Amino acid sequence: MASSSCSLFSPIPAYSSSSCCNKPRPLSMSLNATTPLRTRSARKKSTLIVCAQKNALQYRKLGDSDLNISEITLGTMTFGQQNTEKESHDILNYAFENGINALDTAEAYPIPMKKETQGSTDRYIGSWLKSQSRDKIILATKVCGYSERAGYIRDNANVLRVDAVNIKESVEKSLKRLDTDYIDLLQIHWPDRYVALFGEYSYDPSKWRPSVPFVEQLQAFQELINAGKVRYIGVSNETSYGVMEFVHAAKVEGLPKIVSIQNSYSLLVRTRFEVDLVEVCHPKNCNVGLLSYSPLGGGSLTGKYIDINSEAAKKGRLNLFPGYMERYNQSVAREATIQYLELAKKHGLTPVQLALGFARDRPFMTSSIIGATSVDQLKEDIDAFITTERPLPAEINADIEAVFKRYKDPTIL
Repeated sequence: MASSSCSLFSPIPAYSSSSCCNKPRPLSMSLNATTPLRTRSARKKSTLIVCAQKNALQYRKLGDSDLNISEITLGTMTFGQQNTEKESHDILNYAFENGINALDTAEAYPIPMKKETQGSTDRYIGSWLKSQSRDKIILATKVCGYSERAGYIRDNANVLRVDAVNIKESVEKSLKRLDTDYIDLLQIHWPDRYVALFGEYSYDPSKWRPSVPFVEQLQAFQELINAGKVRYIGVSNETSYGVMEFVHAAKVEGLPKIVSIQNSYSLLVRTRFEVDLVEVCHPKNCNVGLLSYSPLGGGSLTGKYIDINSEAAKKGRLNLFPGYMERYNQSVAREATIQYLELAKKHGLTPVQLALGFARDRPFMTSSIIGATSVDQLKEDIDAFITTERPLPAEINADIEAVFKRYKDPTIL
């Protein structure tokens, strides 16, 4: 496939310049704004880092869009389920006062999906946006993929599809809940076609089903872009086949090109992306930026679930919602987690510093999506990004690879 280094549609002016050094720095981002978990001197710059300002988040270009996105994107799927509106606003305020400039939501949120709470996340974000400068915020959301269980999200549908009717209804409702005129990044939450998802690893040919053509999906996005309701598009929980088909269809038909992929990636979930998506998404190939979700393995890489009777574990999502993300709770995943916890201790790091430092330093990473149920949690995560040695020393990476060789794909169900 030919390199597609430029977007196929004219972008709306970007929020920020190409250098994070020119980005206004909030007053709260003074060097003393946060208390470092552990301060270590930096050794060398990452090639993806736009500027090397100390004690601040870095910004990276998202695919071939004009969006310069912070290396942390705020995940919001707990808003409206585990977090009240005030708590959600407090978390949002702290994030955007401390260098984060992007947030990720979805029409399906909060998670776990329930008819009674669906849309609450967006409404909380919408009420917060009223007091913000909209052009300083990269707002990403997602339209649901194929689902036979979430028809309640649409007005008159038993099955959700990623066709023109569903996409347009999704966007109109999202804009209303978010109380905004446009979405910066609209993503397909999971594909319309069958793919192995959420802990499944092997593709089951018997589950193939007819799906909405890639061109039809892109045509619907084109109409929304032309109407000024969407700026850029991306995919989520996607495969190499899907990414290549979307990029090829866009090139051949002159339609909008995807600029991002939101897939799971962490110390516990590596192989699926590293085997071939890294090559597909490379800037010299399809140039699709990775927005990784669950860099802390659903919270498991913090170590809080090792003692299942601890207060932290009792308050955690894996216990609050039995069966949720159980792939991180199975024995082999717990064994791998323990190995990474011991590795962090050996090198004088917290578990969060190790997990987030690893994700941060990957050469193919654009931004890590991190959710938090409290300001304290978010503070620890941001501190881990800006105070942990950048990049992690070679001896730490060598130890990580040694564990990885013993525990490849420990979350496969």
